[in-house]
This record gives sequence, C-alpha cells and structure tokens, in this order.
Amino acid sequence: MDQPADDAALVRSALAGEQAAFATLVRRYSGAVFNQAYRMLNDVHEAEDAVQEVFLRAYRRLDTYDPTRRLVTWLLSIGSNYCIDRLRRRRGGWLDLDEVAFWMPSAEPSPESSALRDERRQAVQRALQRLPETYRAVTVLRYWHDLSYLEIAEATGLTEATVKTRLHRARKLIAEALEAEGGPTRWDAETSPS
Repeated sequence: MDQPADDAALVRSALAGEQAAFATLVRRYSGAVFNQAYRMLNDVHEAEDAVQEVFLRAYRRLDTYDPTRRLVTWLLSIGSNYCIDRLRRRRGGWLDLDEVAFWMPSAEPSPESSALRDERRQAVQRALQRLPETYRAVTVLRYWHDLSYLEIAEATGLTEATVKTRLHRARKLIAEALEAEGGPTRWDAETSPS
C-alpha cells in the first residue's frame, strides 16, 4: 500500500477511536514536524514543544483532514502556522547562534574543510533567522522539506504566485545577508544547515 493511501487509512482508523493508528502517524511524521519547527524557531526545546502542540492540534482537527492532500503537507501547514505565531509572540528574542552547535560528521579529510563547511552552515542559519517569519516559513517548507509550490500554497493558504514571490525575495535576502557577512552568496545542500 502506498504511503498516502496508508495515511488516509490510518486517519480513518484514528477517527474511529483506534489510538495506535494515530500513534503510527506521530512516529511517521514527528521528525519532519520537528525539523520544520527547529528551522523556524531555532530552539530545540521550543521545537520539541511545537511537535507536541502540532500533533495535539492535528488530533483535535483530524476530522478536517482532506484525504486528497498529503498528510505531511497538512501537518506541516499546522506546524508552520504554530511556529509563525510563536515567532510573532517573541519578536526580537532570537537566540544567539553561538549557543547552538551545528556539528555534523563530515566525509571531508581535513579539519579545515570541516570548519569552513560549518561556518557556511552557520552563516546560512543566521541569514535564515533574519528573514521575516512569512519568508522563513516558505523557505523552510521548500528547501528543507522539498515541498512543491502548490504544496506550500496549500500548507500556508497562499497562492502559488505569492509563494514564488516570497521564495524569490527570501533567496535575495539570504544572499544579501551572506554577502554582508563576507560569506558564500550561494546556499544549497552543501551550505544548508542540517
């Protein structure tokens, strides 16, 4: 059975009161929801709280899920809205990125290469954190969750044209921030913080 059909069956079972079905969905998608929340909130503890809140909201509104859409898109939509609300409430209270470690095992042979890659990742993360919440939301959904423009539009309630415009502006703002730091003006899988 393919995953979207399996998801729809699990949602039907959960609506019928089968708790194990919903628990399966939580296990399946909590990583994606955490990743999104962490990218948007830049705080591990807030991201963990966000995962719990997103699945609580999803459970309460499970009857509103449209099985013609991908479940992960619906969950990320709830997550995006939750994170934007959190960011609006804490305006200006950004964490200092020096407090967050972005260390990843590297296949690079030299310590210098690893250090440079880490610096680029941190620069991209700082640039991402400077984006307005609305630009950050679409950027995270596109580049860290690989959603299509249509899926982002569905998740955020925007039009595809607005999504494209916000992504274009977000890329420009990130490039400007990276250039101002004297770092790479291009960001991709190589420079994206993981």
